[in-house]
Amino acid sequence: MNRRINFMGYRLSGSKCLGICLMLTFVMGCYLAALPIRYEKEALPNPVRQRITSQETPKKRLAVLVPFRDRFEELLEFVPHMYSFLNRQKIPFHIFIVQQKDNNRFNRASLINVGFIYSKKDYDYIAMHDVDLLPLNDNLKYDYPAAGPMHISSPKTHPKYHYDTFIGGILLVTREQYELVNGMSNNYWGWGLEDDEFYVRLKDAKLTVMRPSNISTGIDNTFRHVHDKTYRKRDMRKCYNQREVTRRRDRETGVHDVSYKLHNTHTVAVDGLNVTVLNVELICDKNRTPWCQCPEPVKAAKKT
Repeated sequence: MNRRINFMGYRLSGSKCLGICLMLTFVMGCYLAALPIRYEKEALPNPVRQRITSQETPKKRLAVLVPFRDRFEELLEFVPHMYSFLNRQKIPFHIFIVQQKDNNRFNRASLINVGFIYSKKDYDYIAMHDVDLLPLNDNLKYDYPAAGPMHISSPKTHPKYHYDTFIGGILLVTREQYELVNGMSNNYWGWGLEDDEFYVRLKDAKLTVMRPSNISTGIDNTFRHVHDKTYRKRDMRKCYNQREVTRRRDRETGVHDVSYKLHNTHTVAVDGLNVTVLNVELICDKNRTPWCQCPEPVKAAKKT
């Protein structure tokens, strides 16, 4: 049965109506396709930066503190040697040359105190390091000494000093360990004994000094000792009551009261390797330690 539909006043059959609808649909589709289309910009989420986490704990940073005065030939050997040695161990480190710039006698301990104060903000542990002692054995590890201060230059391998309580030469100490014992005594002007007093401080604080193990080398080939004692004589003079005072444990002075002026700092390149030089004036309290300036010994007149 062919139905008729009234469309806009016309009576159309069903088949014609279907044809018109299809035509209209086609025309509308073409019209819409020709229109410009505007897209609403969607709010994009903030970019997410993927965090890459390492399974390894970042290594602690080492400040190599070198008390120094007028030993440039030794420094020229020390810097490239230590860069090569510590880079092989992949130790994050920086070398600080703490140079004494005053007329007082050399004070190794106070210079280390100053170097510690300067570096402690950015470094986790220090190496108290003589400039004339170069490690040769790669099994001497300069790692963070969490278990206790690490004496690298053990009496069994140091070229000169072999007594059991010796901790001079090269000693690694964490920031917390150094602060616990109030650093080093400031009473030691001239050569010697400041490291022996520091050993007593560590012992009183119940800190056990560790030493390298499984070292197959000995006193002749573990270190290179570049000090020439005929060219650079040790200042071993004793004057006033120095001998009496420095034989006792110092319970008063330390890193908290070291008296000094930091005149300036410089970045210096040795063979293209950067170190930081601290130019330090140590201030002597002559009422406490008059031996910071010992009078030169009077030479006996020759008999004629």
